[in-house]
Amino acid sequence: MKGFTHVNATSVDEAIQLLVKYKGRAKLNAGGTDLLGVLKDRILPDYPEAIINLKTIPELNSLVEDEEGISIGALTPLIDIIDSPLIEKTYPLLREAAITVASPQIRNMATIGGNLCQDTRCWYYRYPEELGGMIKCFRKGGKTCPTVVGENRYHAIMGAKKCYAVCPSDTAVALIALGATLTIAGSKGTHTLPVEEFFSSLGNVLTPDEMITMIHIPKPSPIASQTFLKFTLRKPIDFALVSVASLLNLDKGVCTDVRLVLGAVAPTPVRAFKAEEFLKGKELTEETANEAASLALAGAKPLSKNAYKLEIAKTLVKRVIKG
Repeated sequence: MKGFTHVNATSVDEAIQLLVKYKGRAKLNAGGTDLLGVLKDRILPDYPEAIINLKTIPELNSLVEDEEGISIGALTPLIDIIDSPLIEKTYPLLREAAITVASPQIRNMATIGGNLCQDTRCWYYRYPEELGGMIKCFRKGGKTCPTVVGENRYHAIMGAKKCYAVCPSDTAVALIALGATLTIAGSKGTHTLPVEEFFSSLGNVLTPDEMITMIHIPKPSPIASQTFLKFTLRKPIDFALVSVASLLNLDKGVCTDVRLVLGAVAPTPVRAFKAEEFLKGKELTEETANEAASLALAGAKPLSKNAYKLEIAKTLVKRVIKG
């Protein structure tokens, strides 16, 4: 690793001031389960001059419920979310997603904010500098995405234009299905943003002087069905090849409302709006599940080696709908 300045921030304001001071040449560190590997392999186009430690800001590690829902501090470890009786009872969808992340050791350290902000796992983007030099992909200032003509079995099948790397966050898929919002602090103040608007085709929408401080989840209907499914080659550790999250409200077998979200199929998590609209007012039969699955993947354009994702995604959509 190269040398850098390490600073323990004692407040959100101090962390923001440090980000402003370093003008995009600093990185925030929470659990460090992604950032440290990134630094060791020197995969970033520009190595940071400073690392700002956020673990010294105690108020960012919290789980607080009120009448409207729950607020989760961005530094809350995934293990605390998994072990929370409140999360398990009222927001099991988030727990189901969090428990699939990596290994127990990583879940003990990794934070929910870090899981949302983690960098892409694309092997071209993460190609270590020591193995022959950095690959100049589109995210690193190049003009093309190597996956288009290269090894693309784990990449996007929809929604991609210039970069085909997929969003690796499992908790993001669950949070979008739950209708969660983020509190984002920056040099110009604090604002809120739906999680589904947080992601962009090249990562997320945070500016160099911003950070997530809190995640807010509205309280779902007590009779809502919450499901998270994740397909991987190996059950533990692996990132999703495809994931699906659903929040489904039924009245006498008829769908009254639904949020359906796909993960690992695009550069961002994908709300299946057409499938959601189709399901409203319908009984959840085999036929409606099949049609919803087709609508959820409408417009998908697989690359040369990842068409298999299409059928996996349709299968998972049908499973979350039929329960």
